[in-house]
Amino acid sequence: MHPTNKPRTRGRPRRFDPDAAVEKAQQLFHARGYDAVSVADVTEALGINPPSFYAAFGNKAGLYGRILQRWADHGAIPIADILLPDRPVDEALAALLEEAARRYAASAADPAAAGCMVLEGVRCNDPDARETALAFRRAAEEMVRDHVAARHPEQARELSEFVATVMTGMSAKARDGHGVDQLLATARLAGSAIREALSE
Repeated sequence: MHPTNKPRTRGRPRRFDPDAAVEKAQQLFHARGYDAVSVADVTEALGINPPSFYAAFGNKAGLYGRILQRWADHGAIPIADILLPDRPVDEALAALLEEAARRYAASAADPAAAGCMVLEGVRCNDPDARETALAFRRAAEEMVRDHVAARHPEQARELSEFVATVMTGMSAKARDGHGVDQLLATARLAGSAIREALSE
């Protein structure tokens, strides 16, 4: 064998990189929403056939779970970095809401990707995909509740639910076309309400 010749590997070579496929599929789901994306849409966008899709991801909900994990790792709000233990609760929650406003607004680089992948996913029709999204949402809400409870245990539930409601509303408004200035105005008004609630 000539030393520059590479030995053949057994089996068919993979036609795509699953991690790169998840990244590309994430853009599709974010732009259209879970329900509006079919397996055919995904396979066409990725340039693969259905058997390759099912072999890599199991089903559409399986791919969505991979997408949400990638979103949590690379695109979601860094909640732990905002809700620092030594940061005043009102300041931290206000900062969280403002960061959400900035991230939920459609950007010039990607105008279709507005809103939060997780919060929009909890309303999809697929029960498996919906449960996956709900698990991510619950984890985020628990982080907020724990942060408040460390210093204001009597208000932890009320304030964490208020923050979750505002974030859900901002995500929906972003999907409806609200820009960053409108979303920030909402976030700042909510931040003022939180400061007032904690000062009582």
